[in-house]
Amino acid sequence: MFRPWGYYESIDNGKSHQVKHIEVKPGASLSLQKHHHRAEHWIVVQGTAIVTRGDEVFQLSENESTYIPIGTVHRLENPGKIPLEIIEVQSGSYLGEDDIVRLEDNYGR
Repeated sequence: MFRPWGYYESIDNGKSHQVKHIEVKPGASLSLQKHHHRAEHWIVVQGTAIVTRGDEVFQLSENESTYIPIGTVHRLENPGKIPLEIIEVQSGSYLGEDDIVRLEDNYGR
């Protein structure tokens, strides 16, 4: 699925989990968002990520990860010059794309 910031593909899913490969273009970011029904675990496999998680903003490099609890405001950004690739593991009672509450979005969605 192509998005203005890059793309994602679902690589595994089940009743209460989904695994995605996400690539974020250099200089791009996802919306500032939260989810009512799912948590996310992000593992950086290439590049550098700037993560907003609640009141925290921090950097992750290759082979580092973070956990985003259900209901936590978050954002993923690529400050680098190469694509940022992450593996995202979602878990929860509902995993639909319509469980995204966007608080800020650079792309007017």
